[in-house]
Amino acid sequence: MRRRPARRRSRKNSGSEQLVLLGGGVLLVWLLLTGVVRFLAAHPWVPVILMLGVGGVVAAWVVRRKRAVQWERVRSQGLRYAPAQLDALHHRQFEHAVRDLMYRDGCADAVQVGGAGDNGADVKATDPFGRRWVIQCKHRRDGLAGAAVGTPDLQVLNGTGRPVHGGDVVVLVTNGRFTRPAVDFARDQRLHLVNRAVLAEWAGGSTPLWELLRAVPPPRRPTPLS
Repeated sequence: MRRRPARRRSRKNSGSEQLVLLGGGVLLVWLLLTGVVRFLAAHPWVPVILMLGVGGVVAAWVVRRKRAVQWERVRSQGLRYAPAQLDALHHRQFEHAVRDLMYRDGCADAVQVGGAGDNGADVKATDPFGRRWVIQCKHRRDGLAGAAVGTPDLQVLNGTGRPVHGGDVVVLVTNGRFTRPAVDFARDQRLHLVNRAVLAEWAGGSTPLWELLRAVPPPRRPTPLS
């Protein structure tokens, strides 16, 4: 009979300790909030910077998400181009088409970089086997009837494709044709040429470009079948 009061006192003590801890926690939170408010009052520019930072992160996420959706749409549609469609493009649109074809074939980082100061590269991409592709695009509005691509363009690409852009596979793509000296130069310098016939097979089908070209460097990383 004498043990029951002791239990009651123990429960009362436990309840008091919980109230003390709760009160201490509330006080700590209050002090922290008060400190934050005082800091922000003394530094009003901090919330602006934080809001701009958060807004920038959200905007970047939205852009990446939108681009991912667009790329996925490209892949799901099984992108195809007929030679006449490629002929009708502006030269910048032609570069975008080559980029999209590389992405269709599994190059998730395919990007169009052509423009002023591009150092001979219009499209860069990494294929599923880890090889870095550096591609220069030469669009001919008249297709085969246009001027043939000669060695000067290949010399520029050869001088930058590997040492500047770090390419494993250096390619020149055209919807037209190449001169005989250009073909010989490309073979000697281990450059890859995609003429109208190869482009038509690549753009109009579903075979990756690396399966259409000869002497492509071996994969940088193991394939699923190795």
